[in-house]
Amino acid sequence: MSETALPNTDSDSPWKELIEVFFPEFIRFFLPVADPEIAWDRGYEFLDKELQQITADAEVGRRYADKLVKVWTTAGLETWVLVHVEVQGTRDTAFEERMFVYRYRIYDRFRKPTASVAILADEQPNWRPDAFETQLWGSSDRSQFVSIKLLDYQDQFEQLLQNENPFAIAVAAHLKALQTKQDRVLRKQWKLELLKLLYERGMEREQIIGLFKFIDWLLSLPEGLALEFRNELSAYEQERRMPYITSIERIGREKGRQEGRQEGETLLVLRQLSRRFGQLPEQIRTQIAALPISQLETLGEELLDFSSMNDLENWLSTR
Repeated sequence: MSETALPNTDSDSPWKELIEVFFPEFIRFFLPVADPEIAWDRGYEFLDKELQQITADAEVGRRYADKLVKVWTTAGLETWVLVHVEVQGTRDTAFEERMFVYRYRIYDRFRKPTASVAILADEQPNWRPDAFETQLWGSSDRSQFVSIKLLDYQDQFEQLLQNENPFAIAVAAHLKALQTKQDRVLRKQWKLELLKLLYERGMEREQIIGLFKFIDWLLSLPEGLALEFRNELSAYEQERRMPYITSIERIGREKGRQEGRQEGETLLVLRQLSRRFGQLPEQIRTQIAALPISQLETLGEELLDFSSMNDLENWLSTR
C-alpha cells in the first residue's frame, strides 16, 4: 500500500491517521521484530468496521485510538496476522482488561494469531500495563501484550531527531508537547524546528503535510503565536521554494479546520469531563460551550488534575 494522503479526521484520531499513512514505518519503529516476517509486497488492510463490530458492546474504558490491520506473513500465502494497536492517552484502571477483551474477541472472530501493541502516551512513568491475568482454584488465563511507554524515549531525544522514521519525529513531538505545556513560546520554536527537519530530509510533500497535521495537533498554539508560527514557516518555505503547508490549498484546509475546531474541542472536553464525573449539569455544559478555544485547550489539560465537580466549578468561576 503506497497511499500517502491522510484520511478524514475523527475528533481525536491523529494517531490513527498517522498509523494509516505510515503503517510499515509504525511497525519498523515500535515492533521491529515483526518487520522481516511481514510480506509487505502483499499489502495490508485496515479493518475499522470489523473492529467497531467486535468492540461495540465491550466498552471497558474509553478508546484513545486503535487500529486493526490485516497483514500477511512471509511464512506462506495463506498465513496472515492481525495487528491490534492501542494508543492510550491517560491512565486507565480497566486498560489491561480492555486489551484482553479486544484480543479475545478478535481471535473469536477471525481465529488468527494477533499481535497486540499498546502505545502509552500518558505522563505517569510508573504506570506500565502489559498483561491481564485471572485465576481461580487452579484455573487461570493470562493475556500478554507489547507495551511501549513514550516517556522512555526522553533519554533518546537526540537519537529521535537523527532517526528518519516518521514515528521518531512523532514521538519527539509528543515529548515536546509534554515539556512545553507551560511555555508556548518554546513550543512554537520546537514546532518550527521539527517541521524544518522534515524539509531538510527531503520528504515528499504529502508526507510532510501528513506529519504536519499530527505535529500541529500535538503542539497547538494560542492564536497570536499561531500567527507568528505561520509567518515564520511561510518565510522558511519561500526560502526553500517549497510552499507545501502555506500554499493556497493548505490555507483553505486550515480555514475549514479552524471553523470546526471550536465545536470539536468543546465536544472533546465535555466527553472527558462526563467520563470523570458522570452527566454534567446543563448550566456547566453551557458555560463550557461558551469558552474560547484557548480556554477550552487549557481546560482539556487541567481537568486531568480535577478530583471533584467542585474543582471544575471553581475553575469555571475564574473565567
